[in-house]
Amino acid sequence: MRGIVERMRSAVVRLKEWGGVALDLAYPRVCAGCGSPDPAAGRFLCWDCLSRVEFIQPPFCELCGDPVGGRIGHAYHCALCSGRRVYFDRARSAARYDGPIGRMIRDFKYNGHLWLVEDLADFLVAAVRSHFEETSFDAVVGVPLHWTKLRARGFNQSEWLAAALARRLRLPIARRCVRRIRADPTQTHLTAEKRAANVLGAFATQWNRWIDGRRFLLVDDVMTTGATVNECSRALKMGGAASVYVVTVARG
Repeated sequence: MRGIVERMRSAVVRLKEWGGVALDLAYPRVCAGCGSPDPAAGRFLCWDCLSRVEFIQPPFCELCGDPVGGRIGHAYHCALCSGRRVYFDRARSAARYDGPIGRMIRDFKYNGHLWLVEDLADFLVAAVRSHFEETSFDAVVGVPLHWTKLRARGFNQSEWLAAALARRLRLPIARRCVRRIRADPTQTHLTAEKRAANVLGAFATQWNRWIDGRRFLLVDDVMTTGATVNECSRALKMGGAASVYVVTVARG
């Protein structure tokens, strides 16, 4: 039986590869970062743009992963994390939200370029393997959208990223165990304090018996102050989650 399953998986992989080749011939790829007609094979980001990605490196806040300049020889907590209660166990991001990464995320999120999800998931996988290699997870969950925003946008970018990451990590995707119960104004131009107040009580869990004791990997596209993922983590912890780790493509 195992041999049959493996052969079926191999056949599906080959079918996807040939399908990708056929689509590339019909609709040639262009780089999502600079628009050049020569992105890396099978992807939407060229090598030049990839070389311009500013990956997050130490030193950074031990809790939220926000980078800090200079050299730090001890466990460092940033001013934001020192001044608030942090509900997630740890948060990490793959790269800075600028240049090619920023453009990819904006096109994916606001312009419906859903074909970029696998490229963005590559960065999530790299972050998980770099920062959470020794950590075990029971499920992956995306930060939910309120139904009004979901209806307007047509999809939840965080859930798409979470699903792609879950497939790569061979973990179950937890859908609808946490939901957004309040539609809040955009966080874009708010201060850190107002961001935290804006999302306070915005999330609630369901199926708490299933959540109880499980270890979650919470996924979002961008983390700025961490107010949204912190409040979402709070809801999961109140629902009984044993741990909540956060990973995002970019850090704002």
